Amino acid sequence: MPELPEVETTRRKIEPLLVGRVLTRIEHDAPHKYTDTHKAEGRTVTGIGRRGKYLLLQLAAAKAANTDAAEDEWGDLELLVHLGMTGGFRLEAGPHTRVTLHTDQGAVYFNDARRFGKVAVVSRGDYAAFPTLHQMGPEPLTDDFKEAEFVKLAASAGAVKPWLLSQKPVSGVGNIYADESLWLSRIHPAQTKLNADEAGRLYAAIREVMKAAVEAGGSSLGSGGGNYRQHDGVSGLFQHEHHVYGKAGQPCPRCGSGIVRVVLAQRGTHYCPQCQTRKER
Repeated sequence: MPELPEVETTRRKIEPLLVGRVLTRIEHDAPHKYTDTHKAEGRTVTGIGRRGKYLLLQLAAAKAANTDAAEDEWGDLELLVHLGMTGGFRLEAGPHTRVTLHTDQGAVYFNDARRFGKVAVVSRGDYAAFPTLHQMGPEPLTDDFKEAEFVKLAASAGAVKPWLLSQKPVSGVGNIYADESLWLSRIHPAQTKLNADEAGRLYAAIREVMKAAVEAGGSSLGSGGGNYRQHDGVSGLFQHEHHVYGKAGQPCPRCGSGIVRVVLAQRGTHYCPQCQTRKER
């Protein structure tokens, strides 16, 4: 958490708060963690993109009056934000505020209770310092995510859930949406070497689950909506559509068997042992 649907919802919500505004100052107390943020100061946010679970704030060149010659040499820059497990933006500072984006029209605060989030300024498109982003697969809801290529990769994959979580076959699929996609496609999370039929079902399930989750504003878990909320306090709604994630001991909505929870590759994993049988290969 957050995964692609939550990050995409965040992107849409913060666009009107930041696009067109000048970042006058970026304030934090951890330069080893939030890196090169001073390079963004004096630059205008011209757009906000997303790649997998990363937000990419596009920064225009600073005006000469607001910068010096050395800063001009940095060229096109992006401000990268990874929300980690508990990161999110707010309009007011709080006890877990880690980074403050001061703009010419007010401030926006990045809160992160567990401190796993990342903020960094990089040259546009230079993600070498972020291996997951650098090697990330295609976006699941774009034409770049091609069924034939996915089927080919899946034929030699190891355990399918950790394979999805690697972000290499497709971007943005985390713990929640891997479990839901595997349930929808009737595939055991530890299944290896998917055949063409299985991989095709999983491809379609990923697209279906991600589309529905984005439309619902993502998933908010735990008491009172849990960690994930938008700056306006709005929670996601897709948790009400979960079939297996967080449902251990409850009946499978498809066959009635009890949902089980196991740990796979150090991640809690939910599936139906009746609908999702593992095949030896």
